[in-house]
Amino acid sequence: MTRSVQALAYVRPSALESTGSGRLLGLETAGGLTPRGAEAHPRFFSGFLAAPQVAARGLLAVADVAAARYHQRIPTGSLDPVVTGNGDRLRFESFSACGGVYARLDVLEEGLGGTETGHGTTNVDVNDPLREALSRMAGDDPMHLRVGPDEMAVTTLAGQVVEKKVPLPDRWLRGFAEAQVVSARFDLRAELTGAEAVRFLRSLPRGQARGRAPLWVTQSGRTLRPTTRPGAGAVCLPGPDRLVALERVLRHATGLRVYGPVPDGALPTSSAWEVALPGMRLTLTLSPDPARGFSGEGGVLEALATEDAARDAELVSVLLAWEPTIDPAELAARAGLDVDRVRAALTRLGTAGRVGYDVADAAYFHRELPYDADRAERHNPRLVSARRLVAEGAVELDGPTATVLSGERRYRIRESAGVLSCTCQWWADHQGRRGPCKHALAVRMVRRGATPDAASPVRLADSTSPVRTSASPAAETAQTTADGPDRADRSPETA
Repeated sequence: MTRSVQALAYVRPSALESTGSGRLLGLETAGGLTPRGAEAHPRFFSGFLAAPQVAARGLLAVADVAAARYHQRIPTGSLDPVVTGNGDRLRFESFSACGGVYARLDVLEEGLGGTETGHGTTNVDVNDPLREALSRMAGDDPMHLRVGPDEMAVTTLAGQVVEKKVPLPDRWLRGFAEAQVVSARFDLRAELTGAEAVRFLRSLPRGQARGRAPLWVTQSGRTLRPTTRPGAGAVCLPGPDRLVALERVLRHATGLRVYGPVPDGALPTSSAWEVALPGMRLTLTLSPDPARGFSGEGGVLEALATEDAARDAELVSVLLAWEPTIDPAELAARAGLDVDRVRAALTRLGTAGRVGYDVADAAYFHRELPYDADRAERHNPRLVSARRLVAEGAVELDGPTATVLSGERRYRIRESAGVLSCTCQWWADHQGRRGPCKHALAVRMVRRGATPDAASPVRLADSTSPVRTSASPAAETAQTTADGPDRADRSPETA
């Protein structure tokens, strides 16, 4: 596994201060992208919050996830949350260090007192003193939120800055991409009132013994009933202790909504848990297993393997305008493409951190993660391996079947109803549930016109090229190697 170091430069530390009219929560920003281009310290919002204590606890919950490692709990660094201004809301996002939990706090228009936000995405400083101050906050005195430097700081940006250096694993970036692809397949499965939500979440076990079957829940009247077997409408809850960050906001919860896919037999699946709050909502999306990060799910590989999606993504990206909700049908009409191609393009843009998915709105949203947009694709092990197989001329097509020479072994790939199966161990283990194996991916690429000459000069260079500097002018990356990856960190295919 590959890691880099992300350097985040802030004008000064974020802080919670008392003023004559209440409190001032000043969140400092590092470099990010806005409609005006890259900015060292973008400013997205300045106004009073409708529910200050709720927002403070929600922000702490997102920071909790960024600092957590739910699998093999060893000390680890954390990356500051990402904040996006979408005009009518602020979105705070983070990913756990183990890569298996994605958190997002959406502060909606009513939570912002009707004040509009700016547009763009950046990291926001959440330091230990600020966390402590937010944890001690009581009452609901007026609180002014400022996201970005104040007017005085803007005039002195050339002065000394506060710099943080934090680890940035490749699987963390790939996890952002995979989480939005997985979430796009979810439907609302259960809904509870605030009181029932608190009762249910506080009743959950605080751990799950290794090797035990995953926990499932299903709506039963006004509450959720745990079960060991999935039935109609059931949702998987893999690792109940991974919902612990929700405890920060339970006293303010007005409801709980649970999202998931149609169960695939008794196999564990991802799920999303959304706590409704006054003027905002906090959502945790869980990977199918605490020991399994999102980065190996493979949902983005088909979109990354087609050049059509690459060209479509370039076209669609020009039409994005920091919308809080993206309508694929409307985009298709504007781009002159069909909806399926637009969805594939959005998947590819999600891999670059340029769109996310909101299960509450059942819609994509535009944001630009302040990291190297190509890293998730360059360091995706199955994609890199598939491109290498194509470049080596290892794929032989024979009608509906194909043969791939990989090392000293030959693998047979067959297509049925548009799905490619393979004789490799990866396919035997997962049956396509975690995306295609590298052999099937290479076959798909060749059938779509990829040739050894086209694949080798650029694509293979991608797999070994150093990490580029982030799009942010204030951020740097330096590639290092990870030590002791756990199961969630491993390359998802070694065959």
